[in-house]
Order: sequence, then C-alpha cells, then structure tokens
Amino acid sequence: MYNFQSYTKAESVPHAIQLLKENPEARVIAGGTDVLINLHEGKEGFQHLVDIHDVPDLKQITLTETEDIVIGSGTTFAALAESPVVSERIPMLAEMVFTFAGPQLRNMATIGGNLCNGMTSADSAPPLFTLNAVLTLDGANGRRELPIETFYKGPGKVTLESYEVLTAINITRDNYLDLHGTYHKYAMRDAMDIATIGCAALCRVENDVMEDLRIAYGVASPVPVRCKKGETLAKGKKITKALLTEIAEMVPDDLSPRNSWRASKDFRLHIIKTLASRVIEKAIIKAGGKIE
Repeated sequence: MYNFQSYTKAESVPHAIQLLKENPEARVIAGGTDVLINLHEGKEGFQHLVDIHDVPDLKQITLTETEDIVIGSGTTFAALAESPVVSERIPMLAEMVFTFAGPQLRNMATIGGNLCNGMTSADSAPPLFTLNAVLTLDGANGRRELPIETFYKGPGKVTLESYEVLTAINITRDNYLDLHGTYHKYAMRDAMDIATIGCAALCRVENDVMEDLRIAYGVASPVPVRCKKGETLAKGKKITKALLTEIAEMVPDDLSPRNSWRASKDFRLHIIKTLASRVIEKAIIKAGGKIE
C-alpha cells in the first residue's frame, strides 16, 4: 500500500515548478521505479508527489542545428534505446539500456530519474560522465546548466535546489563525434541486479595512437567518478597491451571502493582493474584501433 498524502499532476515544467512551490514537502515523480519503492517502504520525504511523467517537453530527444543532442529527462530507457539519434550517434548510450533491469522497468524508468536518485550505481551515469554531459535544471529562480560531474554531492544526494526540476541532458557534438565507447556492468544477476561495478570508456584513436580517452566508474566511489589520472597517462600514447595494463593499475588512484554486503573492497578493486583493460580495449576496437 502506498501511504502518500498528496498527489498532483503537472501539465508542463512551469506548472511542476509552481506545484513544488505550493507544497515545499513535495517530491517529483516521473517513472516512479525508485520513488514508489521508497514510498512503499514508508521512508520520509515521499508522501507528497508532483507527477511529471506525462509532460511532453520532457520526453523529446532532439538533434540541434549544431548537431548537439538534447535528451529530455522524462525519456524512458526503452525510448532511449529506440531513438535513431542516440543509436546512430551515441550507440554506447543505447547499448547501456540493455544492462538496466528488464523490459517492464525500461518502459517506465526515466534517465532523469536514474540520475536524480543520486545513487552511484546508476547505469546511465558512467556513460554520461565520459560524454561530458551537461544537465539543464529549471526552477523558481530560472534556468541553469550544470556539468554532470558536479551534480552528485554524495550517496543519494544531488545538486537540486528547492523548486527545481532536471529537464534535459545535453551532449555536444564535440563530445561524441569520432569518439567510440562502451559500458560494462558487472553484477551478480547481470541486468536484473544493481551493479557491483560499472565502467564506461570512450576514446578517439588516430593511427593507433590514443588521442583522447575517458574512463568513468559507478559503485567505485560514493558517487560516479572519472579517472583523470589514467586518462592523462593515455593521451598521445601508442596503443599497446602494456599501456592498457599501466592504465588499469592507475585507475584506482581516483577511486575509493568500499566494503558492503554486495562485495568486499578488495574484490571491487580486482573488478575495477579487470574492467579497465577490457572496456578500454573494446572501445579501441570500436574506434578502429589496433593494440600492439
């Protein structure tokens, strides 16, 4: 049974902001795959809901005149995978969808909700980190743009101000053109489980030289994180097995995995290093590179 005290349905983003101002205790609900679980478990802060699920502007995936990609926060995972814009230009993001739960949840869960939940295990976060995604936040004080890396404040905490709604995820042309990547989720039950470790790699290769490399992890720190030291090490280097090994040894320097009932810190460190070389190698192959 869902013990909520108020429920209102927003017709637009400005209407949602107005409803949030009218009820400061209210929380936004989109797909509801996280919010309804918390509500069912009786957690505080979920008894007043503003529903943005059917706001049309939040469901659009747009290719702008400058070939930037704008993904509405209300886009479901299923719609993300089915989008020609995403599958043709950022296939890594479309492929990520199939690591996320089953078909029923993919049809309901939204990419914005996955981010706003604030969990380091969010499958959408590592790929979006490598794509240098910028988030559009609309609120009572207007609009602001925020790099995704600064959105996460801690476990379950994000930089959303009062009366503010995440409305779009923006990926500029120069952050996907000629870049190729992949995402791998290690979990005990594959897509049907929360990630033990998630790793995304995105790269640009020219003449078997690593011109650009971006590596991001989920569940390897309290928040999703980029591995800047390993990225810097790789830039401009000839691609070799030795380089991949060196990067894999370095990525833990930017991470802080923990012990939990799902996995020990030592096991997570082992998976982190193993995934680094494997995921980067797959990204290199997709980019047309060779490994000596």
